[in-house]
Amino acid sequence: MLDRWGENAAQRAQLTVARQEIEYLRRLYGAATDALGRWEDEASLAYGQSVYRRIFTASAEIRVAGSSVALTGKGPDAWVAVVKNALKDYETTQHLIGTQLVTFSKVTFAGDEIVAGQAQLTSYLHAWHAWPDRALRLVLGTYTDEVVYSPDVGWQIFDMTLAHTSSEARIMGDPA
Repeated sequence: MLDRWGENAAQRAQLTVARQEIEYLRRLYGAATDALGRWEDEASLAYGQSVYRRIFTASAEIRVAGSSVALTGKGPDAWVAVVKNALKDYETTQHLIGTQLVTFSKVTFAGDEIVAGQAQLTSYLHAWHAWPDRALRLVLGTYTDEVVYSPDVGWQIFDMTLAHTSSEARIMGDPA
C-alpha cells in the first residue's frame, strides 16, 4: 500500500505532514468558495481568487458532474468565473467538508524530504446555499482531486471533479 511508503520514521513523518497539507487544500477551497459567493465584497473576491491560485495548478481541469448543469473550467481564474456566476443569486453559502481520504500514488524522497509526488484526495461535501427569500438549497456531493507536489509550490490540485450526489430545497426558519 503506497500510504506506507517511507524507509524510515522521518520519511513516514513527512508523509503524515503531506497528508495534512493535501487535506487542507480542500478546506481552503471551501472557505475560498464561500468568499467568492460574497461577490459584492472586493476583499472577499480577492481572497477567494488568491486561494484558488494557490491550491490549483495553472492548468488544472475542474468540473462538476452529475447535476443538471455541467460546470467546467481550466485553471484557477476560469474556475473563479464559474463559481462567481454559479453563486451570484445566493445571499450566502457555507461549504462544509467532511470525510477526507488521501491515497499516495507516487512519492519521491531525497533523503528524508519529499521532492515529488502524486496523490488522490476524496472529500465529502455538504453545502448550504441560501436565497434572499429564505429558501435554502442543500447540496451533497463528493470531491475527487488529483494532486501533485513540487518543491517550489507544495501540493496542488491538478484535476478536480465534484460528483453531485443530491440536492434538496427547503425553507429556512425565521432569522435570529
